[in-house]
Amino acid sequence: MIEIAIHKPLSGANGAMQLNVNTTIESHSFVAITGKSGSGKTTLLRVLAGLEKAEGSICVDGEIWQDANTFVPPQKRQIGFVFQDYALFENMTVLENLLYVTKDTQLAHHLLELTQLTQLQNRHPHTLSGGQKQRVAIARAMMKKPKLLLLDEPLSALDSAMRATLQNELLTLHKEFGTTTLMVSHDPSEIYKMCAHVLVLENGAIIQSGAPKEVLLRMQGSQKFSFRGEIVAIERVDVLYVGIVAIGQQLVEVVLSHSQAQSLQTGDKVSLSTKAFAPVVKKDIGV
Repeated sequence: MIEIAIHKPLSGANGAMQLNVNTTIESHSFVAITGKSGSGKTTLLRVLAGLEKAEGSICVDGEIWQDANTFVPPQKRQIGFVFQDYALFENMTVLENLLYVTKDTQLAHHLLELTQLTQLQNRHPHTLSGGQKQRVAIARAMMKKPKLLLLDEPLSALDSAMRATLQNELLTLHKEFGTTTLMVSHDPSEIYKMCAHVLVLENGAIIQSGAPKEVLLRMQGSQKFSFRGEIVAIERVDVLYVGIVAIGQQLVEVVLSHSQAQSLQTGDKVSLSTKAFAPVVKKDIGV
């Protein structure tokens, strides 16, 4: 059990605020932390890791990491931390990056196998793809067999296919090692697939906590589909106006009313939604 009761002043997207988190997390669980940018997600991870200080207490499986009289430094906290930018040692091979943490050759080779890196163990990071680098970072974080694995949007820079592959590999590692894992993510499908619990932060406080299906449907609504996008063009086709909207890496065309066409312009952020829960689902072939 991880018991967290911390507070810390922050400068968020809307100005000064307090990171004020009081919660418990089950040992061996996989938990997502989500919320708008600037809500305190990364700071919470850094406080748990001991990379930033805050007032309050942190207790992990009965061991005090922080309270009024105690502050355990990061190197003694039994944590693994995976950032978005990999943070690998460029002058070391893949295997050397792992063995730098601890000289456990058997564990290193096992992790290389689990993350499909065995054939790349003698390569240097600059010769690897983004997905391969993130695999190395994840494997290196597991070399200490941490009590707590902290993942700060580790897959956000990867394409969808590589992201899905690494999601599966993270789940494999979690199943084998049973490490309590906290992952910052903005991707609802990723959260639903990987996590048993989700915490939603807003202005430094937890505003929702529960199972992903319950929380995500409450946030986004089950009565309609809703997507956020950006207007890239508005065109007139005969008597109709058509808006071209970028949603992720896809472009979609939507019919606009005259008033919508007059009020919108290129660059505007918009939400697209259905008016009824009547989706047409087709399997993508060859994806």
